Amino acid sequence: MNMHPSQVQSSPDRDDAQDALDTLRTWAMSATPEEVADLDPAVARLLPGQEVSNYPALARAYPEEFEVDDAYRATMPDLQNGPTSLIRGARQQLQHVGISNFRLPVRFHRRDESDLTLESSVTGTVSLEAGKKGINMSRIMRSFYKHAEKTFSFEVIEAALDDYITDLDSIDARIQMRFSYPMKIRSLRSGLEGYQYYDFALELVETEGVRRKFMHLDYVYSSTCPCSLELSEHARRERGQLATPHSQRSVARISVELVGEDCLWFEDLIDLARRAVPTETQVMVKREDEQAFAELNAANPIFVEDAARLFCKELLADGRVGDFRVVASHQESLHSHDAVSILTEGPTFAAQSLDPKLFNTLFHVG
Repeated sequence: MNMHPSQVQSSPDRDDAQDALDTLRTWAMSATPEEVADLDPAVARLLPGQEVSNYPALARAYPEEFEVDDAYRATMPDLQNGPTSLIRGARQQLQHVGISNFRLPVRFHRRDESDLTLESSVTGTVSLEAGKKGINMSRIMRSFYKHAEKTFSFEVIEAALDDYITDLDSIDARIQMRFSYPMKIRSLRSGLEGYQYYDFALELVETEGVRRKFMHLDYVYSSTCPCSLELSEHARRERGQLATPHSQRSVARISVELVGEDCLWFEDLIDLARRAVPTETQVMVKREDEQAFAELNAANPIFVEDAARLFCKELLADGRVGDFRVVASHQESLHSHDAVSILTEGPTFAAQSLDPKLFNTLFHVG
């Protein structure tokens, strides 16, 4: 019989595949597991109800003796450093990608030349070019651990920043480190002392090869409303009516760029804030201190607008401070809402849009 090439199929069609599958299943159902495995272990998974019956028996005990060598490490997948084809979504540059709230103990240097160790929360980010899939987050932590044993300063943060810019092959980078800084504060009249804790953050930013240093402080104070004070005094004077002005716990977040060669110590920024608004909340209080605090508030009544401008005056006078921002929140005892203000100096902190949760973060929990 003559066969014409046009009548010969070059590859099996779906019907041929179905016939072959049926034949294979029929054979596998009557064969022993050993015969199936000898042909191909995957054949057993074609049988109805036995899709994972011969799934490889994996070890369940943790292999404590196993050690990773370079050859094994080279076989491990690394999706974050994969090709551009793995990028999901738009191929756009990310301004920041990294880790937040990585915690470790860090030593700090104080104005009196002593050191102390504080638990710190680190946020470390780098920019990511449009054609790169991602970064290895653990490198940021490894860079910080490498330098965390040293007495900490911006110079050491810079060393960590150098490491992970190099390791992650990034253009821009940022490290922010938050901590609660203790200072022993003397009461107003009794002579008692207690520790006040100040929320600080240090920030180092590199953009297009230029590095800038920033410091952030949350300063907590009492604000007596000038209007309420005058109205209370009016009631006393005109009608002999006892009245008390309202005051409330208030928070100012002071963010400054550090410039020049002279060091701005943590204590220096606290002193600056206290000079501007001396009604800082108290730690240790006896009756004479409480009376003194009432007198101090009466001598320094302030609206939230006043607070921002008073901080501004002190900041402008300090040559170690460049651009700055003051965000103040007076958490009203009269109203069911807060009074807020923002004052910026220079282009660094200027912004047309605000984080919707910004003022929610200016809340001090005692």
